[in-house]
Amino acid sequence: MSQEQLASLEPAAKRRKLEDVTNGNMASSAEIDEGLYSRQLYVLGHDAMKRMASSNVLISGMGGLGVEIAKNVVLGGVKSVSIHDSANVETRDLSSQYFLRDDDVGKNRAEVTLPRLAELNSYVPISAHTGALTEEFLAKFQVIVLTTSSLEEQLRIGDFAHSNNIKLIVAETRGLFAAIFCDFGENFTVVDVNGEQPISAMVSAVSADVESVVTCADEVRHGLEDGDHVTFREVKGMTELNGCEPRKIKVLGPYTFSIGDTSGLSAYTEGGTVTQVKMPKTFKFASFRERLASPEFLISDFAKWDRPGQLHVGFTCLHKFAAANGHLPRPRNTGDADAFVALVREENGKVAAAVEEVDEKLQRQLAFNATGDLCPMQGFIGGVVAQEVMKACSGKFMPIMQNFYFDSLECLPEDESVLTEEECAPRNSRYDGQIAVFGATFQARLERLKYFVVGAGAIGCEHLKNMSLMGVGCSSEGHIYVTDMDTIEKSNLNRQFLFRPWDVQKMKSNTAAAAVKTMNPACNITAQQNRVGPDTEEVYNDDFFERLDGVANALDNVDARMYMDRRCVYYCKPLLESGTLGTKGNIQVVYPNASESYSSSQDPPEKSIPICTLKNFPNLIEHTLQWARDSFEGVFRQVPETAHQYLTDSKFMERTMKQTGVVPVETLQSVKTALIDSRPKSFADCVAWARLQFQQHFSNQIRQLLFNFPPDQMTDSGAPFWSGPKRCPKPISFSTDVETHLDYVVAGANLFASVYGITGTRDRKEVADILSSVEVPEFVPKSGVKIDVTESDAAASRSQQSDEGVLKTLQESIPPQSTFSGLTLQPVEFEKDDDTNFHMDFIVATSNLRAENYGIAPADRHKSKLIAGKIIPAIATTTAAVSGLVGLELYKIAQGHNKLESFKNGFLNLALPFFGFSEPIAAPKLKYYDTEFTLWDCFDLNGVEGGSEMTLQQFLDYFKTKHRLEVSMLSQGVSMLYSFFLPPAKAKERMSWTMTDLVQKISKKKLKPYVKCLVFELCCTDEEDTDVEVPYVKCLVFELCCTDEEDTDVEVPYVKYRFR
Repeated sequence: MSQEQLASLEPAAKRRKLEDVTNGNMASSAEIDEGLYSRQLYVLGHDAMKRMASSNVLISGMGGLGVEIAKNVVLGGVKSVSIHDSANVETRDLSSQYFLRDDDVGKNRAEVTLPRLAELNSYVPISAHTGALTEEFLAKFQVIVLTTSSLEEQLRIGDFAHSNNIKLIVAETRGLFAAIFCDFGENFTVVDVNGEQPISAMVSAVSADVESVVTCADEVRHGLEDGDHVTFREVKGMTELNGCEPRKIKVLGPYTFSIGDTSGLSAYTEGGTVTQVKMPKTFKFASFRERLASPEFLISDFAKWDRPGQLHVGFTCLHKFAAANGHLPRPRNTGDADAFVALVREENGKVAAAVEEVDEKLQRQLAFNATGDLCPMQGFIGGVVAQEVMKACSGKFMPIMQNFYFDSLECLPEDESVLTEEECAPRNSRYDGQIAVFGATFQARLERLKYFVVGAGAIGCEHLKNMSLMGVGCSSEGHIYVTDMDTIEKSNLNRQFLFRPWDVQKMKSNTAAAAVKTMNPACNITAQQNRVGPDTEEVYNDDFFERLDGVANALDNVDARMYMDRRCVYYCKPLLESGTLGTKGNIQVVYPNASESYSSSQDPPEKSIPICTLKNFPNLIEHTLQWARDSFEGVFRQVPETAHQYLTDSKFMERTMKQTGVVPVETLQSVKTALIDSRPKSFADCVAWARLQFQQHFSNQIRQLLFNFPPDQMTDSGAPFWSGPKRCPKPISFSTDVETHLDYVVAGANLFASVYGITGTRDRKEVADILSSVEVPEFVPKSGVKIDVTESDAAASRSQQSDEGVLKTLQESIPPQSTFSGLTLQPVEFEKDDDTNFHMDFIVATSNLRAENYGIAPADRHKSKLIAGKIIPAIATTTAAVSGLVGLELYKIAQGHNKLESFKNGFLNLALPFFGFSEPIAAPKLKYYDTEFTLWDCFDLNGVEGGSEMTLQQFLDYFKTKHRLEVSMLSQGVSMLYSFFLPPAKAKERMSWTMTDLVQKISKKKLKPYVKCLVFELCCTDEEDTDVEVPYVKCLVFELCCTDEEDTDVEVPYVKYRFR
């Protein structure tokens, strides 16, 4: 399919005109499709994308690694990609090359790959080259990537690239081993070494001195580091600092730093904001030939700090072994391994980069793995290398300096004696690359696995790709289940690589399942569209979880992650957890009976913006954007929803009057506003409403605020009221000639009209004409109006009781529901990615108008969408790398490892780049009497014996006699089933109830037919009447409190109570 045909299938999107930059000069204009690249733009920025769009990239070698790099680079959006390969497809290539099919065997790898790669991004032209890599051909490119070249060719191309200022990346994988080399020339400039947002802080003082000290407001630490550069704005008095050239700082403390000489500047009076300035840094790279002799290592795993030197020699000798023998060392062939180790010893004595002592065991493993081809390893290394390509093209982020080696030998069985030459010999199978490393028996085990992939977004797509090529679920006994309730959007196409433009609006799970089925027809996969949670436990019930071998999360919210974590702990199933944020990623292994769970530790909650800051004293664009989002939600969703409830619920008024505080008044006022005060009859009424809203928010409220607190207001301590974080506002006078003013009215009027089912218009002239006849009442500030200044003021206002008189008047002013027969209100659900729905138009205009009120720099649509839409920046490279690491951990789970130290939790930041690995934290051990237990343990109790079910009395007696525990409390959710302080009559009555009757009678809910067992938590006391902690077990149905024989509260596992 041609690029033009692919482009025609893309949904229309708003695009921004940008210019390419080639060698520092302005080149031909190009377009960046923000609808497609939106999430990546938040990672790289527009300038980096411009530079990428001028780069031609060559990727040589279309095996599994080459295609993974190419996929990520094409999705990233460079000027062009050329793929090179002179080899033909072999069956073993299907181990990790997901764009090859069985009927491609015998065809050229590059030519077969091209059309499938081209489908990923219609904006990136792709060509295939099957001939020699001549200097004339290589000179066309700005970046060259080699993945299957011989050492001789690497040296030749390395010399040519270095002398011609062409960026070179050499990458290769050998089973569980990998190597990367980068050479970006002798004068490579990095414009942003870490990708973090520039730090800003409010200034409270600047001394006039030779070593001037800047003091920041004491509410938040400045977060700067020695050597950072800063500039200033809005400083009063010492105005020379505003917009100054970046000044280098020295940190003096958490709130202070020095900026050099300011003795000749004006005296500082007040205010100002200091902002970090990202300064470009220049790096000198050595050539491939130079680094072969004298490597410079980036450590991939600090627990293996001594391995890079060993692997540097080993990878070099693999090339020499292949050149001398015509083949690489064969899998588990001891003769080849012995010869390879001898070669390493010989070569190590000749080179300047020699290691002190050759690690024979490690080198033998490298020989055994030499022909291995593992899809997860290709995913991890391919993601890392593709990010290096983007760095080479854009100068964004710190490159690898310059040699990187990685291994994951922990994936091998703990008893390696099962791996023989016969076991690992090729079988003319698509899995031969994997069999070479793990053997045929393990391959059969992978194919029998049953896995549940939760989510089919970016990480989910990568998981499914890796699993299908690994062979997971590819036998008659195996299966993959994937669920995702979302449909495909255009912005997904930039990183969710299983989807194509023509898949937009289709279900993600169905499309992803079909795509991986194409990659490996043997894959047994079932796509579902369910949200995981209590509502779907009838689907994901005991039978479902008990037949699984594990779960891989690919979720985008903490609540769903924690829910799945609870389910995996309950059913004792391994959980592979992962996530990304821009160039950052993490993986966590939750392993039954060994590690802590995902929920064992949590990130601190996000810091919220104080209500008073939002309502009256914003000082950052984040504040005005949050205020705009709150305004949108209140006016276009919450108020219509409340009014709709009044119209459709006969008991609405009764329930509302039972509410406490100011809630009843606010609720009824919302109903009255929507149905009476502001109800429009025409679009003209909607325009008038929007105009009056403008007047109220951006003029009247500001004038009232200034009436209460004039610009020269002083506090009780004698300090100016409008100082520090409090910015003195100014009202805005409306004008149809000001674009932002009209933006607000057009967006607001159309959104308001949509609530009432009124047809709007985009015609700005028509709206302006209507505005000319809108009468705006004169506003006069009032005395006695209370404005909250502190959070305690705001809390006190919220806690006040509603005035009974006001409440009664409001209630009487609202006509009965029957009066509004035929009226339907349509609340508006915020959708940030549709540029035609006025949602972001309203948010941007509202925020920037409020920013104008308070003298805050406005934000463009792109930044506003990020903040107001709470968008998580994302890029395909990180996703691929993280999923690759998850795949490596899946090997270990399938091996049945018993040692927790064999597993690796990981964190990476491709921007720095940084890689950190650690073994999972062991599950804490608890104890009652002499019995130890962890969060994975439980009492497994059969509640039915001899055809009759256990009663509450029998249940309590069981724990007293069998475990010497006195149960003090038993609850199910919020329903207290039993407690030691229960009235005697009630306690006696309940003792004869069966456990299932007890639950149903107290909770007033029938047990679902699919529930086979109930879960109890015990709060107990021991024989000494001492409380013992109870482990928190998720997905609970019951909770118990117990005491032991000495009446001491004790901590015990939960109870799994079987009754079916």
